Amino acid sequence: MLKKRLIAVLILRAGKVVQSVKFKHTNVIHYDATHVMEAFNKWAVDEIVVLNVSRESSSKTQFAEVIEKISSKCFVPLAVGGWIHDVDYAQTLLRRGADKLVLNTAFSDNPDLIKSLSLKFGRQCIVASIDCKRGSEGESYVAVDRGSRVINVSPLDWAKNAVSLGAGEIFFNSIDHDGARMGYDLVNLEKICSAINIPVIAFGGVFNWEHLLQGINAGAVAVANQFHYTE
Repeated sequence: MLKKRLIAVLILRAGKVVQSVKFKHTNVIHYDATHVMEAFNKWAVDEIVVLNVSRESSSKTQFAEVIEKISSKCFVPLAVGGWIHDVDYAQTLLRRGADKLVLNTAFSDNPDLIKSLSLKFGRQCIVASIDCKRGSEGESYVAVDRGSRVINVSPLDWAKNAVSLGAGEIFFNSIDHDGARMGYDLVNLEKICSAINIPVIAFGGVFNWEHLLQGINAGAVAVANQFHYTE
């Protein structure tokens, strides 16, 4: 049986830790991500995910530098993502201290890259970040490119596709739930968990600790905003 994991998430824009509300990142919480790492070590979280949500590809260099600083203070597995468009940058992040790579848009735009990374670094290194958005009829569809582009595919079908391309883990988030304080998107989460045989991380929407309990059946629950405002 897989261990139930509590995962802390850092969302970085231009190197600063920001709050995410439906994928809007306007509120800076911390100017130095390494300081946050010290708190996470005290709280004994199981893993840490760091995502670069900057809109400019030029942020890649700064992000890699931040990862190197964070990794020196991180004592648990570290997964990182954002602007991973080629093997060279993926390798840079791993050399700077990352243990896993979190990819989103590449599953849509460059599936061959996913296959290459999975073959080169191992399936356990590839985390498929799946973001979904609710349509006008209430159905959920996958969104890529930082939530800006909706694809006419259900989160469940996208998760199955991610597994076939070489993902070893799913990081699932709902744009509608992100920062909305109403808990995880349990409907889509349960569909995915019941249909695939790789670990699933639930993310987006935690406001109270009951929400964590509701999502723990996924195997891992992740929290960003809530960790910054309470111990």
